[in-house]
Amino acid sequence: MFEEAGHHVSLFDPFYANDPTVFDQQYQFITASEVFEHLCHPRMELDRLWRCLEPGGVLGVMTKRVRDQDAFSRWHYKNDPTHVCFFSLKTFEWLEEHWAARLEVVADDVVVFEKNGSALS
Repeated sequence: MFEEAGHHVSLFDPFYANDPTVFDQQYQFITASEVFEHLCHPRMELDRLWRCLEPGGVLGVMTKRVRDQDAFSRWHYKNDPTHVCFFSLKTFEWLEEHWAARLEVVADDVVVFEKNGSALS
């Protein structure tokens, strides 16, 4: 959709678009739509992604969030074999602090982080 709007995009997903050269660049905007749940080593992979974001840049994330343990036990989303990692609001709040970022919860499954100049480089 971004390409259709005239933007240059680089794609990465460990299962569907495994191109590690995307991490050799800096970006003003990174979007991860249904990708975070595919990360086998989330802390390492997310910090690597964050380092690719320019100061003042934005990281938009769409992923289904864990609500509680009871709901998780009945959740169809966990049954997808490519879904190896799950996030909750508390996880995103931890990342906000870890990255010294600004977090905005946009919708049930969407959050946006803004990187400031003193965030991890």
